[in-house]
Amino acid sequence: MNLPEAFVINTKKLLGKEYQEFEKALEENPPTSIRVNNKNAYQPSYEQVAWCNSGYYLKERPLFTADPLFHAGAYYVQEASSMFLEQAVKQHFPDAQTVLDLCAAPGGKSTLLSQTLTESCLLVSNEIIRSRAYILAENLIKWGNPNVVVTNNKPNDFASLSGFFDAIVIDAPCSGEGMFRKDSGAIQEWSEYNVTLCAARQREIVSSVWTALKTDGILVYSTCTFNREENEENVQWFCRELGADLLTIDLQGNKDIITSDFGYRFYPHKTKGEGFFISILRKNSIENHTYKSKNIQKKGIKFVTKSYVPTLSLTEPERWIITTENNLMKAYDKERYNDFLLLNMKLRCMHSGILLGEFKGLDFIPSASIALSKKLNLKSVETVDVDYNTAISFLKKEAICLPDSSRGYILICYKGLGLGWVKNLGNRCNNLYPQEWRIRMNLR
Repeated sequence: MNLPEAFVINTKKLLGKEYQEFEKALEENPPTSIRVNNKNAYQPSYEQVAWCNSGYYLKERPLFTADPLFHAGAYYVQEASSMFLEQAVKQHFPDAQTVLDLCAAPGGKSTLLSQTLTESCLLVSNEIIRSRAYILAENLIKWGNPNVVVTNNKPNDFASLSGFFDAIVIDAPCSGEGMFRKDSGAIQEWSEYNVTLCAARQREIVSSVWTALKTDGILVYSTCTFNREENEENVQWFCRELGADLLTIDLQGNKDIITSDFGYRFYPHKTKGEGFFISILRKNSIENHTYKSKNIQKKGIKFVTKSYVPTLSLTEPERWIITTENNLMKAYDKERYNDFLLLNMKLRCMHSGILLGEFKGLDFIPSASIALSKKLNLKSVETVDVDYNTAISFLKKEAICLPDSSRGYILICYKGLGLGWVKNLGNRCNNLYPQEWRIRMNLR
């Protein structure tokens, strides 16, 4: 691996005698790790990630695209070091009710947050680049939790939500030094100038969203880079200029995680994962709460009685508010409905709550969102559990045939997990899998 000379000099200052061991680790194949969803009993018999209860290392990297369970949201492919976020949540904000994942695509940390936080917590997952925001929404829909909003906003768009969030997670765009062995392009793009540029942008991002964090709220700041300029020096600046106190994490015996003066470091020659830095801060500056989320009204929304909801039903039926707007039917957690409305009014929301389906004339077409939701009452719909080849055909949006099934909408499942819908016409099925999600790879 041909590393930039300036990077080598700077990293040798950080690691001293350990540098040769570090450089050797960069030449090795990176480990593959996944995090299992709690929507099912899928349990790999592999080595567990020490700092994440649902994280596992795989013996080799399979072709995930060819696994229907991956598309069903049974697990998420995530770099192991970044799973340490679970410890930050459990130790510092396990009962948070409003959390923002600011730079969330493609969804690794958001799915982890959604899984680790309480079910009543409202998670806002944001991505500024719209094409990446679509991928983020897809991954969170597949994860299946209802109290999630996916937004496509700039950091300063959140400034009007003064003191709204109990915690904000910022996995900041960085120079990517920690990903060198996984992404050779990151080496080509690296420069000392880019490091300085990234550090300045990171300070701007955190400053822009700081108002949205309540007083005594928690900021989790992380990068996948090694240099101090983007890590410890930035955290020190946040504490001094914005008003925050540095918090510690109990490493629970994970001695290979390095404690620095302003955070925690993961090195590939020490831990089984990529380079990663994380720091946890508590806001001590005073924030006025100016938002109002009670009794919000939005034109065009109609409330629907549960007896009117066609085709399907949800578990915990009394928990939900059912609405229609522009022919779309959605379900929202009754306790968080006003917050959902507030966010939909102030931000560019791409997904929120559970999209049940769409009315087209007299027909109600169920959505992919409810097909993958943990809250779908499976007894209210007809399901067909298909074999591997049929599942792949469905995921490629090819025609499948279900001659022994009733006509109408049928939930296609694989090993008990929903994949999506077909409309069975008898001699053929209309495949309703989202066009943008389909498998394009030739797997045969």
